Amino acid sequence: MPTPIDKDTPWYRNATIWLIIAFPLSAVITGFLALYYSIVSDTGLVTSHYYRKGLEINRVLDRDHAAQRHRLTAAFRLDRAGDDIRVRLTSAEPGYRLPHLVRLRLMHATRAGFDAALVLHRTGPGRYAAPLPRLVPGRWYIQMEAADWRLFGSIHYPEQTAVRIRPVDDGGAAP
Repeated sequence: MPTPIDKDTPWYRNATIWLIIAFPLSAVITGFLALYYSIVSDTGLVTSHYYRKGLEINRVLDRDHAAQRHRLTAAFRLDRAGDDIRVRLTSAEPGYRLPHLVRLRLMHATRAGFDAALVLHRTGPGRYAAPLPRLVPGRWYIQMEAADWRLFGSIHYPEQTAVRIRPVDDGGAAP
């Protein structure tokens, strides 16, 4: 038997009304929370100018071929105790002069917000160094480049602190 509705009771004291309001209200609150987190988090998985980056692929391949021609190899070491990055760059091509400055990009595998760009200064014959930025644990891609060449590799930080980087092969994959 249905209960009679008391006409003197205000609507906000009726439990059935609050039960009906609770479901749509929880959906609205969840939607606003999802919107907030999507705005403040920087996933960086998709670049805003992907088409232009796709057109630059031939220039990148030319730089990889130049690294192969110069037969470059880089021994890359993260020194956590000294808080610096050390690189030993060698070329098997006779007469090739190594540059005075080398650009280094450390790119986190999934979060572009953690990426770092550095300039390595030459500290000796074939030796380069720069201060070590704060790195979060995970897989990092390493890209070393000069005006005409680039080397690409990866490292799992902090499990690995040293890696040898060689030019990519003709198939386009890093060794």
